[in-house]
Amino acid sequence: MLERLIQSLEASPVMRRGEYNYFIHPITDGVPLLEPVILREIGCAMVRILDLAGVDKIVVCEAMGIPIGVALSMMTDIPLVVVRKRPYNLPGEVAVHQATGYSKGELYLNGVGAGDRVVVIDDVCSTGGTLAALVSALEQVGADIADICVVIGRGDVDLGRPLKTLVRIEVSEDRVHVVDTCL
Repeated sequence: MLERLIQSLEASPVMRRGEYNYFIHPITDGVPLLEPVILREIGCAMVRILDLAGVDKIVVCEAMGIPIGVALSMMTDIPLVVVRKRPYNLPGEVAVHQATGYSKGELYLNGVGAGDRVVVIDDVCSTGGTLAALVSALEQVGADIADICVVIGRGDVDLGRPLKTLVRIEVSEDRVHVVDTCL
């Protein structure tokens, strides 16, 4: 399992963003082409490793969490909540600051309340900035986080709670190397 994901990751181009080796991949960037077979492979792997018992909602961040969340939602019939990068000013909206290895800004959570049992999924975790902000927002509203999973893990991140990762990678100046998988 995950053979197509691994093959596509190891074929990814790498570019420099300041001091950061940034890899370009359809799951993390939406380019050059996001193939259904890879989304299905990811969804199947997540169904196998996530604790979905009693989960009310799948929570993802825009933008690249969306296609992964849609795939998982369609496979499980669990509704999807998208945390946005702009405010909607709805009642109960929670804003939190996010900082990643190459950007920063605000995230806005709507549609999750006290007692909701959620799983959090995302495309990649490098510094943990996005996931830490999302966990903080979910804690603020009183949600129960059943599980957290990312497709791609890069580096060591401590969120203060378990984080499941489908594949772990290392990125050099010229290539991506998959060093471990969850399955």
